[in-house]
Amino acid sequence: MFDFVNPVMLAAFIPTFIFVSLTPGLCMTLSLTLGLTIGFKRTLWMMIGELVGVGIITALAGAGSAVIMVKHPEIFYLIKYCGGTYLAYLGINLCLSRGKMAINLTQQQQFPSHNELISQGFITAISNPKGWAFMMSLLPPFIDTSKNLGVQVTVLVSIILVIEFACLNLYCLSGNAMRHFLQKSSNVRLLNRIAGTLMLAVAIWLAFF
Repeated sequence: MFDFVNPVMLAAFIPTFIFVSLTPGLCMTLSLTLGLTIGFKRTLWMMIGELVGVGIITALAGAGSAVIMVKHPEIFYLIKYCGGTYLAYLGINLCLSRGKMAINLTQQQQFPSHNELISQGFITAISNPKGWAFMMSLLPPFIDTSKNLGVQVTVLVSIILVIEFACLNLYCLSGNAMRHFLQKSSNVRLLNRIAGTLMLAVAIWLAFF
């Protein structure tokens, strides 16, 4: 691998991305929220969609193809605002203790389907403008133009996905711990409101920033 990737750049890239990925952001907040409401195992399906989205962004940014988003911003903004609206809808339902994501101790709870969770993670990742901006600014300094570009991008994408998955798990498990701590009949409404507020924050962030 080191024949195609500069080991010095790689050694600098890994701690840099760990720090950035651990910083609270759109996808990490979503993972925390879902861990809080639907639990760790179900949130893994959202992570699949999120990682696919991050992988696509990283690969395109590394290959320079992200210029499409600059030339056709209307596509980007359509995805962005639709995603924000959908997350706001989920957040409002959570605040009202309604919908599949709300915790309900009085009857059998229905959860979002696997496809719904995968789609939610993918849309959140792919429509995050900060994700595109970050990848386009982060990757170039760590790419050695004297070495094979395809191999370097593949290695960097792999490292990013491993780190991203670990951080998503950390946030989700934190939310899941809060869920077990607060999951009493007297706290369920408060728990739903906390999760709903977080989801609304994600929606506003996605739509306006």
